[in-house]
Amino acid sequence: MMNNKLTMKLIEASIGDIDLVGGKNASLGEMLQHLKPLGVNIPDGFIVTSHSYFQFIRDNNLDHTIRAMIDATDISNLQELAYCGSRIRELIQAGEFPKEIEQEIINAYEQLIGKDNMYKVGVAVRSSATAEDLPDASFAGQQDTYLNIRGQKELLNAIKNCFASLFTDRAISYREAFKFGQFNVGLSVCVQLMVRSDHGAAGVAFSIDTESGFKDAVIINGSYGLGELVVQGAVNPDEFIVYKPLLKQGYASIVEKKLGNKQLKMIYGDSEMVKVIDTPVKMADTYCLSDEQIILLSQWVCIIEEYYSSLKDKWCPMDVEWAHDGIQNTLYIVQARPETIHSRRSSKSITAYKINEKDRDSKILLRGIAVGDKIASGRIHNFQGIGKQDMHKIDFQTGDVMVVEMTDPDWEPIMKKAAAIITNKGGRTCHAAIVARELGVPAIVGCDKATDTLDTGMEITVSCAEGDIGFVYRGAIPYHKFEHDLADLPQVNTPVMMNIGSPDIAFQYADYPAKGVGLAREEFIINNYIKVHPMALLKHEELNDNQLTSYILSLIKGYVDEKSYFIEKLSYGIAKIASAYYPNKVIVRFSDFKTNEYYNMPGGKYFEPGEENPMIGWRGASRYYSKAYREAFGMECQAIKRVREKMGLDNVVVMIPFCRTIDELLHVYQVMDDYGLKRGQNGMEVYLMAEVPSNVILAEEFAEHIDGFSIGSNDLTQLVLGLDRDSALVSGLYNERNAAVKMMITSLIRTAKRKGVKVGICGQGPSDYPDFAQFLVEEGIDSISVTPDSFMKTVKAVKEIEDKILAY
Repeated sequence: MMNNKLTMKLIEASIGDIDLVGGKNASLGEMLQHLKPLGVNIPDGFIVTSHSYFQFIRDNNLDHTIRAMIDATDISNLQELAYCGSRIRELIQAGEFPKEIEQEIINAYEQLIGKDNMYKVGVAVRSSATAEDLPDASFAGQQDTYLNIRGQKELLNAIKNCFASLFTDRAISYREAFKFGQFNVGLSVCVQLMVRSDHGAAGVAFSIDTESGFKDAVIINGSYGLGELVVQGAVNPDEFIVYKPLLKQGYASIVEKKLGNKQLKMIYGDSEMVKVIDTPVKMADTYCLSDEQIILLSQWVCIIEEYYSSLKDKWCPMDVEWAHDGIQNTLYIVQARPETIHSRRSSKSITAYKINEKDRDSKILLRGIAVGDKIASGRIHNFQGIGKQDMHKIDFQTGDVMVVEMTDPDWEPIMKKAAAIITNKGGRTCHAAIVARELGVPAIVGCDKATDTLDTGMEITVSCAEGDIGFVYRGAIPYHKFEHDLADLPQVNTPVMMNIGSPDIAFQYADYPAKGVGLAREEFIINNYIKVHPMALLKHEELNDNQLTSYILSLIKGYVDEKSYFIEKLSYGIAKIASAYYPNKVIVRFSDFKTNEYYNMPGGKYFEPGEENPMIGWRGASRYYSKAYREAFGMECQAIKRVREKMGLDNVVVMIPFCRTIDELLHVYQVMDDYGLKRGQNGMEVYLMAEVPSNVILAEEFAEHIDGFSIGSNDLTQLVLGLDRDSALVSGLYNERNAAVKMMITSLIRTAKRKGVKVGICGQGPSDYPDFAQFLVEEGIDSISVTPDSFMKTVKAVKEIEDKILAY
């Protein structure tokens, strides 16, 4: 009988054997049988079954003893729980293997690695619980893994330690919380050939964005060395995002790369099995995977997701662990399990959080990687210098904010009480992040200096609702929670699009039924991703500014040179927005910094003139063909070309801002052509931002050379009314609903309709003023684009207006 097997080959296991081999082993066996033939590499191994575990417990007379100890323990009392768990683990570790089981393990071990290789070839010994990855609870990650195990004695000890890890403090309390009997969960062990990632890299990948639940992304975290440090959160890993739909069409659709500091790496030890060393600086400053490896790994993650979705007859996002063998230069999948957070969420409702305080930037204490999308306030409890053994002595109250170097399963009884969690180390797939998602609390990981900056007793607000970056604010800042039922959102005839400023929030709003992006501003990406004046980036070595050069060299780590840095970073920012709304149009406006704004960027003082009124000075189109900026604009063009052609995101439409004359437009086109970006080539469209009165007055002529207008109502209003909206002296006159402004808009819409080109508007007016929205809809505007927080109310307002028009 299969259920009586003590050991078995890994390839013999399948998804139907979970009670015998646990979730992890069942998944590995399933993949070896069905996915290895498709090219997915999985290391071979063998299984010590749960039958062996239960027999070990019985033969050592531990079952009754363990039950009695747990029954006599108050699980909610951390001190009692710690003592009980420790004592049970000691009893299991002191137990003896029945001879039959020991011999079967030794025979399987010799068959896997060869009798003469026991001290030459290392194996990984991984726990696999029989209750892992259930639909309503995830027990994954609670038990131990041991790496680079060599020799019979070390192997048998590692297996016993895996058995004992079924009774960690966390595991005991978790089973109690979910009403699982302590012996209703068994443990199997996987003994698997080691992947030599100590000479390569390792990490975690998800077939879903772990924060927003965006379904069309593969998220990869990785670092040099063995993968345990990534899982534990002991390093800040590299992160890569790949857009699945275009990956499957053959495009190299890497839409984001972030370089982690990867300050530590785990390698094989000398006297010990593994050890942690500092990562050499030159290595830490490079990405741990090449683009080719990122693409291959993403393809495997997609294959795994598709297979499990077919197996379960429903969409099944996956959580995968991978390793790159640096000796063989080969990638492997070492684990795969269903993702258990977003796969359980309803896609019919949207919950959003928004901070109301406008001057909150002055209260920012720390930034890090946001986990989840919630906001919480509370009193800090800083755990610096406090060992896990002293947890039970800590007066940590429900609703406090936990601040710690990093977490592991032993911290979970404390984590369950926390309103929010902040760590120095870790990435989006570390232990702290995984548990925070499971608990439904916001976490900010990888803050570097949280334990040095935040003192016990401080009142703070933790915000993960502002995109990929999490913010820690001083004090309790008011915020609002919004819930929207998408079923209640009406269908409208006038497309409502979104203005997306930051790539960091793109996935967060991808579920909104927007008809694309009406305005994505390059300035935000240049300011926040590239962080230096484009011409300073190219010319810094000629400036004899050592401080600037040092700053730029620190920025471009991981990239071939300054030019590659700009083009690739800008392309990633654009691509992340474009992928969230593909195949709907995403209108990307070329950079429109004014001279005073560019001057304030690092290196800007060397390239920006002083102007009396930058608002109507050297900005927009006039820069692009200027000798002083042409080369920088060329990099913008190359970034767009990379997004559209290499990544396949041909939904990107470019928009030219502040273009005063037809000749100026044609000059810009010439520069675009010189850098390989041509209107009409591969379906590329060019829009004009209609914000200068000449755009309206000469709309017929402009329409001959473009594919659409987008009304920039802010600048159009100030130029029609002849005022500077930044001047407090005349700001009261600013009104985009002024009759003169509306006449210009009416004229443009009618001309555009007559010439057969699209015309939309991107601004707050339609969402702030229902009468202005009504005016636009009545005039026949082709689209309205608003900020995400105004989207729902704008759709509802447009519906009311359309219904009124139909009723007349």
